[in-house]
Amino acid sequence: MKKVFSGAAAALAGEIKDGMTIMAGGFGLCGIPDLLIEAVRESGAKDLTFVSNNAGVDGAGLGLLLETHQIRKMISSYVGENKLFAQQYLSGELELEFTPQGTLAERIRAGGAGIPAFYTKTGVGTLVGEGKEEREFDGERYIMERGIFADVSLVHAWKGDTEGNLVYRKTARNFNPMMATASRLTVAQVEHLVPAGEIDPDQIHTPGIFVKRLVHVANPIKRIEQRTVRKRAA
Repeated sequence: MKKVFSGAAAALAGEIKDGMTIMAGGFGLCGIPDLLIEAVRESGAKDLTFVSNNAGVDGAGLGLLLETHQIRKMISSYVGENKLFAQQYLSGELELEFTPQGTLAERIRAGGAGIPAFYTKTGVGTLVGEGKEEREFDGERYIMERGIFADVSLVHAWKGDTEGNLVYRKTARNFNPMMATASRLTVAQVEHLVPAGEIDPDQIHTPGIFVKRLVHVANPIKRIEQRTVRKRAA
């Protein structure tokens, strides 16, 4: 099966529809599938639910889809870098399922592993736990969290081969690996695309069986959310 497509739009052609749940990898702006996000924007699909650690920043990442009002709901753990996100949420235009970061990662991992739900201490006795089933184990209170399985996952990898085996680099190895396992269709944008067999099997983070489509994105723009530098010496 051919997995490599000529571009992001081609890789998503016919796959993005109104009302879908889509996962987008990345942590802040590190390791985000930016070209695939732009292709979702070009698709014009609306009423989307996005599962992502955050919502990008104004003018980049998922912030682009907030600008076009294509996102109806966010399932996120950190939303502090996006003013538009805050405006839309406070005005009631955007729905938010706010989830502790570790819980979010585990909900995605559980979805990929076929686990429908699990119990965790995180959030017990707080707003996070309101309305959720609660049980006691060994004298401690736990709340039940549901696993998440999406229609489509968009991920970014540092290296991949033509069979879809992926390797992530440093901080970009965040939500990308578990998201790649937790959807009906995983599409990856890859910085370095190599022939099948060139990646040491021991170095593969996501096996190609999880990845259905690939886009080669050489020399992607890597933005920095908040640039912090020292003053130059006199």
